[in-house]
Amino acid sequence: MRILIVEDEVRLAQTLADLLKRQGYTADTCCDGVEGLDNAASGIYDLILLDAMLPGKDGFTLLRELRGGGHTVPVLMLTARSDVTDRVHGLDSGADYYLTKPFEPQELLACIRLLLRRGNAAEARLDDAITCGDLRLESGTFLLTCQDRSVRLSRREYDLMELLMRNQTQIVTKEQLLLKVWGYDSDAEDNNVEVYISFLRRKLTHLHSAVHIKTIRLVGYCLEVAP
Repeated sequence: MRILIVEDEVRLAQTLADLLKRQGYTADTCCDGVEGLDNAASGIYDLILLDAMLPGKDGFTLLRELRGGGHTVPVLMLTARSDVTDRVHGLDSGADYYLTKPFEPQELLACIRLLLRRGNAAEARLDDAITCGDLRLESGTFLLTCQDRSVRLSRREYDLMELLMRNQTQIVTKEQLLLKVWGYDSDAEDNNVEVYISFLRRKLTHLHSAVHIKTIRLVGYCLEVAP
């Protein structure tokens, strides 16, 4: 297994690399976000350890661009930023797990083993997908694919798209979307749904899909497949 460490603290990056190598992993390091994205997008890594605060390109931006390019490699964010908003930001950007510094080496190794198992399981479930028109949504990887193009969805984008695709051309109300995606206890409002629907529409445009999200005024949304 080959792991990429993107960490601007050189001593910490080397310590992590030495730890991983003692466990039998191959570990590479880089210390800025621009080089980190180039390496992460190479497709040769089974897992990426990513710091949030990086020179050149911060970890959140790196991750969004990586996912936007369709790369599904598991990403474990390592950061000193422990606020809930930062953790949510990291997960919504496409992180698979978020570990706050300082952490115990054994905890880190356990997280790595977990994400590598998940990655292997996701590969085995590639056929567990939903289709609608020219779209394919993969539950194991959060990939939305149209012919030879694909994008990685955030967790909320995936949940919204899954609900719409499972209902095909049937109308899904805003109330249903809020309840199923944000939950009973959430303070989310109609505007939150509208924002994420706009995200999905931009991704459908990027994919050049014949499937569109149609607004049913004062009710909700449904999918529409162009002939």
